[in-house]
Amino acid sequence: MRGSRLILSCAVVAVAAAAASFGASLAGAQPPGRLATQTSEASAVTVTVTPQDLAHDMVWEFQITLSTHSQPLGDDLMKSAALVYGSGARHAPLAWRGDGPGGHHRKGVLTFAAIAPRPAVVELQIQRAGETAPRSFKWQLP
Repeated sequence: MRGSRLILSCAVVAVAAAAASFGASLAGAQPPGRLATQTSEASAVTVTVTPQDLAHDMVWEFQITLSTHSQPLGDDLMKSAALVYGSGARHAPLAWRGDGPGGHHRKGVLTFAAIAPRPAVVELQIQRAGETAPRSFKWQLP
């Protein structure tokens, strides 16, 4: 009887450990079809980009956050951002829904017309004033 309880207790502990390990591995995983958030830090400004669902045929959206503690953020993302794909073709954005220029923290969604036919790789470039090279965020599309 005591041996059965010991075996049962060991089995319960093993199942709990396996479940915790499985849950931890899922916690860091991206949901299926979701592309990873990317961050660029340069010139005391952090730019974070999270693609939204790029499976839509009409528009693609990217959530963008800009953050700094040293300068006002005057970026006009309608002029400074572009989607690049294929052999260098560029798409200008359709709309920016978010915080206006100024301040130290800005957040919003940049919308582009969906690219057809769907490329294998898409790159969002943001050319910030005073920076020699554009910030580059690149994803393999599923």
